[in-house]
Amino acid sequence: MNQTLELVFKTAGGKRMTLTVDKPREGLTEAEVRQAMDEVIASGVFGTDGHPAESAEAARIVSRGVTDIITA
Repeated sequence: MNQTLELVFKTAGGKRMTLTVDKPREGLTEAEVRQAMDEVIASGVFGTDGHPAESAEAARIVSRGVTDIITA
């Protein structure tokens, strides 16, 4: 099963922005994720429409399973 970590931020312009991390490490804690999100905000590198990420809004692990029916 494929997993991704979605980090959802609110930007200075009031919009939502999502960063997606493929294959997150097992056993991530809330404290680790909050620290990583705080570092993203502090870097000022990520944003949308010219507005940097301003606050952490949510984080979630998304699991997706794929069943092949026909393969080459």
